[in-house]
Amino acid sequence: MAYFDTIPAVKYEGKASRTPLAFHFYDPEEVILGKKMKDHLNFAMSYWHTMCAEGVDMFGVGTVDKSYGQTDPMEQALAKAEAAFELMDKLGLQYYCFHDRDIAPEAETLTETNARLDIVADKLLELQQKYGKKVLWGTANLFSNPRYMNGAGSSNSPEVFAFAAAQVKKAIEITHKLGGQGFVFWGGREGYETLLNTNYKLEQDNIARLFTLARDYARSIGFTGPFYIEPKPKEPMKHQYDYDAATAIGFLRKYGLDKDFRMNIEANHATLAGHTFQHELRVSREEGFFGSIDANIGDMLLGWDTDQFPTNAYDTTLAMLEVLDAGGFTTGGLNFDAKTRRPSNTFEDLFQAYIAGMDTFALGLRMAAKIKADGRIEEALAAKYAGWSGELGQDIQSGKLGFAELEAYALGKGNVSTGSGRQEYLEAVLNDVLFGA
Repeated sequence: MAYFDTIPAVKYEGKASRTPLAFHFYDPEEVILGKKMKDHLNFAMSYWHTMCAEGVDMFGVGTVDKSYGQTDPMEQALAKAEAAFELMDKLGLQYYCFHDRDIAPEAETLTETNARLDIVADKLLELQQKYGKKVLWGTANLFSNPRYMNGAGSSNSPEVFAFAAAQVKKAIEITHKLGGQGFVFWGGREGYETLLNTNYKLEQDNIARLFTLARDYARSIGFTGPFYIEPKPKEPMKHQYDYDAATAIGFLRKYGLDKDFRMNIEANHATLAGHTFQHELRVSREEGFFGSIDANIGDMLLGWDTDQFPTNAYDTTLAMLEVLDAGGFTTGGLNFDAKTRRPSNTFEDLFQAYIAGMDTFALGLRMAAKIKADGRIEEALAAKYAGWSGELGQDIQSGKLGFAELEAYALGKGNVSTGSGRQEYLEAVLNDVLFGA
């Protein structure tokens, strides 16, 4: 059965095209810096927003029907899987990402829920082989069910912790069965509303305990991929423990998890934390935790996680600079953790949203490669820090000079200056590369 029979396979037509259902910048076979564009970008479909979200918000019911012609929950799950692969095939998406509860509905008991997951996983494996698609990463939904109102790993209840551990165990097994390249933890409820009723240390210790158990079990069954932390500062909890990349990295190092875990950076979460998307990627890269990306954008006039498809070429250009400087993705990629706006309620809108996001990141990749070839930004950066390559800079970095020697040097120099940061010039260079001939 075809679920999107009015929508053709989306092809690259170039920037002169005015065809709405065509790529204008994303040419999957185009080679940039020695690698095909599709292999630089590793685009993935988010199962939850794409296949499940119906446009519901706190003020109104859904505006799009995603029942896929079925009423029985399991028949709907199987139809949803078929529709997902038709969509991926028509868009040329190589990967998908999922929560356990996206692909199969939760039942009254964990035993029955796990049986449902096994049935759908068999279907997904069959479809992967048919269409040649892969799982970028899987994860467990440890935030929707009321049992997780006080967290999962951080719950005040050991019974809830046990349930979360069992759910993660099964999600890892399904991810491994489907050949998933990684496994994500997003701690949507791992945080607090007030410290008046929070045992901060116990909750932190228990989250680390859950991560450690997950890692050890995954390795015992042969799963070799990385685990990812997806930082977010707030929402749904007022203060979440994985506030930003730096906070999450410090947590992982404290508990000895830094060898197995990396960052899954989401653009919208970065801005909620008061950072730029590029900042969070730079921190992850420089600290050795670069992993994967949730590709979206937030509305800076709204104070919540709007999860919009990315259409800002400045953001994607600077993000792809970080990806290129990290050496590219290994097990990660660009997962479109994004949804259409509530009034965009047709499947054609959904396809056009993916096209817009894929084109914008393709444009970002092209512009990032142009920036590197242009060289002016890198030259200005090298010039700004040139002093650290000189004798004094080298002696400071090597530890050769102590306070006494540095004081003697400063007393002999008089006043000193840093030189210009040239910010406006560099921003003009960025525009020149993006929009110049």
